[in-house]
Amino acid sequence: MEKIWLLGMVLFLLVSCKEEADKEITVAAQEEFINIDSLPRPIAVNAKAEAILKNWQAFYNMETTFESLYRVENREDLSLVIDDLLEKQKQLEASTYPEIFDKPQIKSRLIVLHTFILKTKGNLEYRMDTKETTLDMIAAYNAYRNQFNVLVNSELDTSLILNE
Repeated sequence: MEKIWLLGMVLFLLVSCKEEADKEITVAAQEEFINIDSLPRPIAVNAKAEAILKNWQAFYNMETTFESLYRVENREDLSLVIDDLLEKQKQLEASTYPEIFDKPQIKSRLIVLHTFILKTKGNLEYRMDTKETTLDMIAAYNAYRNQFNVLVNSELDTSLILNE
């Protein structure tokens, strides 16, 4: 009889502990959405690159959509921006690149950006925290923008190296 009573008491404790864990998860899930002020801003593109990029409409559309990321207020807004970013990224990838930017360095960074956009979208769909993936996406976008500066400022003539 004592064994049954002891077993019942252990079972009762296990069930009651499980409910407490569920309450903690619920409280953690209700934490504040991404603080937009804490997100890093996109890095600036220098004047030489800006002069080339201003005529590239697909890039301008991507820029406009990415700026809307800094105006989201909730998960639904972020979901809409991410869907629009995916669409603009595909258009940018299919567009004609300016000659100086038609390089594998630019195209590969655009693919990395696409990966982080999809990762953020996945976290949104599974109701996971999106702060870290959003920061990764912004870092990938900044690397993409920085590569424009690198290519414009590079004065190395690759034909000299390849002809040797």
